[in-house]
Amino acid sequence: MSIDHVLAVVPVTDIDKAREWYEVLFGRPEDNHPMDTLVEWRVTESGWLQVFHDPERAGSTLVNFAVGDLEAHAAELAARGVALDEILQANKGVTTASVRDPDGNRITFIGDFRVVYGAREAGSRAPAR
Repeated sequence: MSIDHVLAVVPVTDIDKAREWYEVLFGRPEDNHPMDTLVEWRVTESGWLQVFHDPERAGSTLVNFAVGDLEAHAAELAARGVALDEILQANKGVTTASVRDPDGNRITFIGDFRVVYGAREAGSRAPAR
């Protein structure tokens, strides 16, 4: 089985208000607006964030974005008016900080994320490419 793209869906109550908020978060307008109830940002070569009008599920989503330098990313976001919460030390040198969109969906940025954390030594396989 081959998967070509991953699309994370964030349900919101007001698509226009959410579009504006995510434009500030990403520092640019959406990449695609295929229908009145959906806007999309391409965040990696094969990864997309879809913001979708779905009031019943709004506020229930968790999305994680891995970034190289979390402190620099947090400063860039702050300059655009998006304040992350405190940067926390997680495990194995990883740091995290979050923000909630207007509906309460939690967006977490992960610093120093790595694809493999000693899994190979434990006999685990890395994800297929």
